[in-house]
Order: sequence, then structure tokens, then C-alpha cells
Amino acid sequence: MNITITEIAAQKITEKISGKQGFLKLKYDIEGCGCVVSGVPTLWLVNELDEDDDTAIETNGQTVYIEKSKAVFLDEELKIDFSKGSNTFQLKSVGQYLNPRMAFVDKTK
Repeated sequence: MNITITEIAAQKITEKISGKQGFLKLKYDIEGCGCVVSGVPTLWLVNELDEDDDTAIETNGQTVYIEKSKAVFLDEELKIDFSKGSNTFQLKSVGQYLNPRMAFVDKTK
């Protein structure tokens, strides 16, 4: 899997995590979705990783962790972008938006 982070998304991520310790995780969030195939990709800042399931993906910026068990729901080539118009992150692939309004959730609090 390859993840590219656009310049503006990298700036926004840096702003969000400024002064905080943690790991950036592309979480396939299924809470409240009904079933696993209805999940929503979300950016999480977490204190700890699940050493059995989380795997590091090197990007053109900082490392992003994904859940190996949920990787099947993601495309091989991904881009994390930021939309100024909607003031949200976006997760894209070559042929689709996986989440055009991707939230950033700070789970380190």
C-alpha cells in the first residue's frame, strides 16, 4: 500500500498534532455503521498502537498506521488531502473518494 499526503494536508496534520505525542492512524471506523463493510475511514491520533493489528505505512511525510485486518477495505494507492472549502481532510484513490469529508479525531485526550 502506498499513501501520499498532499502539502496542505501535511500542514493541517502538523497543526492538529502540534505539541502532542502519539501515532497518526488511518482508522477504518465501523462504530455505529451497522456492519464492517459500511465503515468510514477517519484520521485518528492515538497514544498506543495495537501491535497485533496496526502496521506502519511510510508516506512522503510522516508514518501512518493502518489496521491490517481492515486493509481490504482500502485501495492500494491512497492520497490524504485537505479541502479548504469544506475544511476537512479527504481520502482519495485514483478512481474514487473513500471519504470526501474525513474527520480528524484526537484520541490522546
